[in-house]
Amino acid sequence: MNDHDSPISINKGGTTLAKTLVSEDGGHWPVPEGTILASGVRRITSFVLDTIIVNTILLILSKGKMINAWNLTLWSSSNFHHALAMGVIILISHWLYWKYTGLYYSRSFGQKLMGLAVLAEDGSEMTNKMWEIRAMKKLIYLIFPFSFYFGAYDLARISQRHTHQSNVDLRVGSIVAHANSLPPANRKHIK
Repeated sequence: MNDHDSPISINKGGTTLAKTLVSEDGGHWPVPEGTILASGVRRITSFVLDTIIVNTILLILSKGKMINAWNLTLWSSSNFHHALAMGVIILISHWLYWKYTGLYYSRSFGQKLMGLAVLAEDGSEMTNKMWEIRAMKKLIYLIFPFSFYFGAYDLARISQRHTHQSNVDLRVGSIVAHANSLPPANRKHIK
């Protein structure tokens, strides 16, 4: 046994083998123990719920005129600026929705319905700047045809990464986890 290490001495320091592997793989991941990371399916469902919420409110407030943002004949006519204006309103509304629900609730209403919470990689509350960037980066999922490509690509990345982070999460430094799996100290800011 002198020419190789004993299996017992490989895992030193009182951490679990999973934590050791995660820290060796990324080295940036001190998420609290017991945290369950959100799957791609839950994240897609919460995104769809969020877009339904925002678009329904916009349709009601505009008395149905917001539907012109998806009118392809309007986009190809000389009055395309009406469709463009509606599209810009939709993007700004989603950005404001994701930013301010994130700031006040640490998640959107769709994520709340799915039992998810968004927090910084270390388990702390996200900052205003982090929410701004996260909301801005998520807008690409609303723009056709980019939505299919980036949505499918990020879904694949979420399932491939041990941290279940999308490219947006990596850019911001956030994770999406099941809210009830977080320790009480890390979920006190989640509403």
